Amino acid sequence: MKSLQDALYNWLTIKVVCDARPDDVAAKETREFFEEMLTAQHQVSNINITTDAVMYYLSYEQGDETKKVRYPRELIEIMLDQINKEPEKYEDYPFED
Repeated sequence: MKSLQDALYNWLTIKVVCDARPDDVAAKETREFFEEMLTAQHQVSNINITTDAVMYYLSYEQGDETKKVRYPRELIEIMLDQINKEPEKYEDYPFED
């Protein structure tokens, strides 16, 4: 994924799912994938998230700079909303030992 904006968006979307579903193994693995991409490909660190009724705000470090982006809540929470509406389609299957 070449776009930092897309990587941050995807990471935040799946992070919201992970926070709501801490036992969801697939969501956790996907979040870790995007975290690695942000770190390795885009040199992003120290992401801080704040929210209000309308937006998610991210601040992060990239090199020596602190940068900020924002995303509408409705776009970030769309995946979680879909999971909550049809949970039978998003059953978590834990690893088998």
